[in-house]
Amino acid sequence: MTTDRPKRLIAAALVAAALALLVHPASAQAQKRDYQPPRAPGGKPSLEGIWQVRNTANDDLQDHAGSFRIAAGLGVVVDPADGSIPYRADALAKREKNRASRETDDPVAKCYIAGVPRTMYLPHPLQIFQTPEEVVILSEYAHTTRWIPVVPLARYDGYESWIGDSRGAWQGDTLVIETVGFNDATWFDHSGNYHSDKLKVTERLRRVADDTLHYEAVIDDNQVFTRPWTIAMQLQLHKDRDRLLENECHLYAEDAGRSIVGAHPEVKP
Repeated sequence: MTTDRPKRLIAAALVAAALALLVHPASAQAQKRDYQPPRAPGGKPSLEGIWQVRNTANDDLQDHAGSFRIAAGLGVVVDPADGSIPYRADALAKREKNRASRETDDPVAKCYIAGVPRTMYLPHPLQIFQTPEEVVILSEYAHTTRWIPVVPLARYDGYESWIGDSRGAWQGDTLVIETVGFNDATWFDHSGNYHSDKLKVTERLRRVADDTLHYEAVIDDNQVFTRPWTIAMQLQLHKDRDRLLENECHLYAEDAGRSIVGAHPEVKP
């Protein structure tokens, strides 16, 4: 009897540990569902703060190994379930061409605005402000500003831009942003994934913890993809700073300098 007791104690401990592993994720999910975010003026959840992703989506939205200027990382495509981007057969060749020339042709490598949704997962902080009528997202990269009204507002007919024309609405505690009016000049990542000017992006932002925003974006562009597809990730709160810093892009500054010199020969570089 005495020789069996240690074995019984070990077995009981293992069972208890296994049960703890099973119970803990469920309780963590319950806590997340029960989370009550702080409220902004007007009563909506506060999304305010300085946020940043901790992933490599800017390098490649899909699972990828490390290569030149691309850090290895897991994909963020959650639909389709296999993590692939559903390109049309006639559009895939352009993605491969983009990928091959990414060091020179990536718009972000040229210091151009990153567009939507890429601005949200660049390796740069972004800051969110909100009022009952609007949400404003500022990116530290290239002075990018996203103004998102959350009250009815007509769109401009034929509007076309790098960042698109966004409209927001609250669905419970989730901010839903629908953006159209894009040009075709931005990429989704440094690996050449791209879109046409028919792109429509539907984003969802929800604060799921004091230091975490859950972010999803549905990509819809029937000129390039066989069906809509979805990315998802989390943004983490910066707790060590209270403002964005200036992050001027070097190539952009050089081009601006050349333009000034070209227009005014008396200006010396």
